[in-house]
Amino acid sequence: MGSLCLVLVVLQLSWSLSSSVPPPSSHLCLPHQRDALLHFKTTISVDCDFYHDDGYRDPYPRIDIESWNKSIDCCSWKGVKCNNVTGHVIGMDLSHSCLLGSLFANNSLFQLHNLQWLDLSSNNLRGSLLENTSSLFRFHGFRRLNLADNGFDGIISSKLFSQLVSLTHLNLSYNGFFDDIESYLRFDGHGFDMLARNLTKLRNLVLDTVDMSDVALTSLLNLSSSLEHLSFSWCQLHGEFPTQAFQLPNLKVLDLSGNENLAGYLPNTNWSSGLELLDLSECGFKESIPASCGNLTQIISVGLEGNSLEGQIPDVFGNLRKLTSLSFSSCNLSGPLPITIFNLTKITHLDLSYNHLEGPFPNHVSELQFLEELWLSYNSISGGVPSWLFTLPSLLQLDLSYNKLVGSIDRIQKPSSIQEVYLSYNNISGSIPCSIFDLVNLTSLDLSSNNLSGPIPDSIFDLVNLTSLDLSSNDLSGGIKSDMLSKLTSLEFLDVSSNSLLSLSTSGNDVNYSFPQLTTVLFSGCSVRQFPNFFRTSKLTFLDLSNNVISGGISKWEAEGWEGLISLDLYHNFLTALEQFPGNNLGYLNLRSNLLQGPILSTCLNPQIPSSKELSVIIISKNKLTGNIPSSICNLSSLDVLDLSENSLRGTISDCFGNLRSLEFMNLQMNNFYGKIPDSFVNNSKLSHLLLNDNLLEGLVPPSLANCISLELLNLGKNKLSDRFPYWLASLPRLQILILRFNRFHGSLPHSIASFSFSALRIIDLSGNEFTGTLPTKLFQNLRAMKGKPDEFYSATFKNMMI
Repeated sequence: MGSLCLVLVVLQLSWSLSSSVPPPSSHLCLPHQRDALLHFKTTISVDCDFYHDDGYRDPYPRIDIESWNKSIDCCSWKGVKCNNVTGHVIGMDLSHSCLLGSLFANNSLFQLHNLQWLDLSSNNLRGSLLENTSSLFRFHGFRRLNLADNGFDGIISSKLFSQLVSLTHLNLSYNGFFDDIESYLRFDGHGFDMLARNLTKLRNLVLDTVDMSDVALTSLLNLSSSLEHLSFSWCQLHGEFPTQAFQLPNLKVLDLSGNENLAGYLPNTNWSSGLELLDLSECGFKESIPASCGNLTQIISVGLEGNSLEGQIPDVFGNLRKLTSLSFSSCNLSGPLPITIFNLTKITHLDLSYNHLEGPFPNHVSELQFLEELWLSYNSISGGVPSWLFTLPSLLQLDLSYNKLVGSIDRIQKPSSIQEVYLSYNNISGSIPCSIFDLVNLTSLDLSSNNLSGPIPDSIFDLVNLTSLDLSSNDLSGGIKSDMLSKLTSLEFLDVSSNSLLSLSTSGNDVNYSFPQLTTVLFSGCSVRQFPNFFRTSKLTFLDLSNNVISGGISKWEAEGWEGLISLDLYHNFLTALEQFPGNNLGYLNLRSNLLQGPILSTCLNPQIPSSKELSVIIISKNKLTGNIPSSICNLSSLDVLDLSENSLRGTISDCFGNLRSLEFMNLQMNNFYGKIPDSFVNNSKLSHLLLNDNLLEGLVPPSLANCISLELLNLGKNKLSDRFPYWLASLPRLQILILRFNRFHGSLPHSIASFSFSALRIIDLSGNEFTGTLPTKLFQNLRAMKGKPDEFYSATFKNMMI
């Protein structure tokens, strides 16, 4: 897609240059036209800060209209072009000039009756200029109009195109405000039909993001045969695109990208022979790619990604010697990998990802000398990984992930300057070849989810430009030495998780190691025995050391430098304490399945926790915690998940938990809580899962649970609750699992319950109680959700609760 955009920029730049301002004329401009320009200057503000709020700097040179003054010939003003003979102003280029304001019908700019071209693109001009166009009618010889990238909105008047019949270039793209679809420029059906019928000299028509949802596609058949550049991307076109539009005799650029409801078929014959760029990405074109595409001998870029095509890629693209960019990503294509595509001598970007292509790579390729990007992920490509891929002289990015590649990676004979390699989710086996680390320009390497084995070669640590390294989900063994790892000073992302025999070796100098760019460290499912204190860096945001064999406590000193930490996962280790809460930016904390013991605050949540405004997930289940739940946890206004299950906590459950509006998941099961369930659940609570089973709770089911309209799972089993059946729970529209077993619920189930539907209920367990009487059959007839096939999640949930 990047190459497609580059081609478009080059083509548009050539248009811009052709209308750029030549050297100023020696002829003095006419006084009334000078005054009109000066008056225009007073109606417009210059505000470059509008563009620079996000730090963006416009690379284009800015025309400074504030430099216009009466003492200088206006034909010498920047952005103004005059006729060398008459002195009339015939052209204006004020693009990228930070102009702010509106252009009303009485603006003095429209007094320049001899104006032939006007470029006001890339400013902040607003309003409905094109609804009242009577002033524009005076531009009798007007040929070029560029108002792109402004804030104009409203319906484009059909009158504009009944008068400006000399237009050859029209660009109205990217107007309105993109966070408000109602503010876009819009064509009604009549307006566009007038454009197509009257602008018979039109060569360039660019309407990207203009709302054309009311335009009948048949009106495209009336477009000028002189058209060279036609761009309607993201215009909300719908219906079937007329095949005849592909056959406009002078067409060089056709861009219909982003019209997802635009259907159609690629023509089998009679393409426009001069077509250079074709972008139909993210549309709804159907059927197969015709062999007639092989006749596009002038084509430079083809983008068909995101369409509903079918069949094989025809073996005709190898002869398109000017082709530099080809993208068939996400097109539902099948069949063998087209070998002739690898004969394209000028190709720089090739994307066939997200299809069903199969078969091996060719054994050898001598072409592709200019290929920079090769994307073949999410296919069924088989065979080995050919070493010639890594020798292509211009290749920068290679993605073969999610295929069926097998065997080992061959030795690389002549390494290239490649920067990114993605080979994840294949069946590559053997050891990691040392020669892959001769690719000294590598910045990203992903070999995850394969069958690689053996130690990680030390030569990997010589890749000093590496920013991302993913070796997870393999069978790697041995140890990663901290002193070797410290060489990767540019590293931002490190994932070696799910290598059960891989360990981390520390040294006495760990405190001196620095990882200035490191943000993510994932060591889950390895054999790490000691907490790696050398990852103390202020930029670290994600740290996962779960499923290891780390023992003892994490000292305050070891946790220093975690001010930026967002996620800390230490699940399933042998930790006994976490002395310091890791910073006020922490959002996710998982300490499940460790050996933490004692009160919560002194063991893992020190008194800093009330000031942590970002913490949304706390999981400290399956430990040996004792004492009460500190009420200070209720100060966590962003808390979504609280799981303290399977500990030895005791005491009552504070009323304040019912006031946590953001809380979605609360699991306190298998503890020693007693007393009543708090009756403090607030209106419109987000609570979806409440598990209080296997405690010593007593009393009634709190009526305020009726406020939890998002509740999906309620487990109160194995307590001492004494109540009648809480039929009012039937009003909860999403309740799917209700477990009340082994309590002291009593009385009969009244037949009036049958009027309550429990519309979403799929699992109910009332066993081990003291109910009497008969079961109302109509109640169970109303449980329609039980008739459907239970999804995997709730089947597993119920199974776990039965253990």
